[in-house]
Amino acid sequence: MTAVPSPDEIRAKVAGSSFYAPLRALPPEEREAMFAIYAFCRAVDDIADDQQGARPERAAALARWRDDVDALYDGGDAGQAAFLAGSIARFGLARDDFHAVIDGMQMDVDRDLRWPDAATLDLYCDRVASAVGRLSVRVFGMETETGIALSHHLGRALQLTNILRDIDEDAAIGRVYLPAEDLVAAGVPLTSPAEVAADPRIDAAARGVARQAHAHYREAEAILASRPKGLLIAPRMMAVVYGRILARLEATGWRPPRRRVKVNKLALVWTFLRLRLTS
Repeated sequence: MTAVPSPDEIRAKVAGSSFYAPLRALPPEEREAMFAIYAFCRAVDDIADDQQGARPERAAALARWRDDVDALYDGGDAGQAAFLAGSIARFGLARDDFHAVIDGMQMDVDRDLRWPDAATLDLYCDRVASAVGRLSVRVFGMETETGIALSHHLGRALQLTNILRDIDEDAAIGRVYLPAEDLVAAGVPLTSPAEVAADPRIDAAARGVARQAHAHYREAEAILASRPKGLLIAPRMMAVVYGRILARLEATGWRPPRRRVKVNKLALVWTFLRLRLTS
């Protein structure tokens, strides 16, 4: 069984991510809750991406997380999920959202996702990204309906951007998240992940996904521009930073060979400071 992380271990996991600066700006209770949510997501994501473990073993590890989350809500021995107890009680985090994140990781464990249809990709994005958003907006203190809408759009925008950024890394582990409809429309044969990633026609398919991401960014930005209730520096920053990543990807295109687009740390700090002054 995975050991329960200490507060220091949780902070160490978050420190190397793009989320660290905006989360540090939150009040202490909200910050610790977000660190805990992030640590949970990292733990189950590591299981899904463990290329050394056999699928039955990884599925069993995810099942243990699901059982421990249930025990936490049902008053039993929460095991490795015990570190989430305070945040759940303080902010009313929903069991179904934790389950959804695990279900998303289960999709990667059941089989390596390769050119899913559009509906399956949207379900995947909802589970691995928008569900995290639904947990987060409760911590941020957003009103329920507005928070769910922001989670829906921003979660999908961020996840689609990640998919577009990580085509080569995903293909190397046998996955292609671009939807079958876009690949077929671009004339890309659905043969193997390596061959799909190496096909120059993948650029047209990726641009179709980029248009979807832009549509979700626009919806998320409209919600944020309405200045809803809540501590919103983190979602504002993620929208800005990942929107820039998407723009850089579009500028360079997706024809192989591709160079991975990285977050500029200085630009990240500048964005954080500007949003703190203007939010």
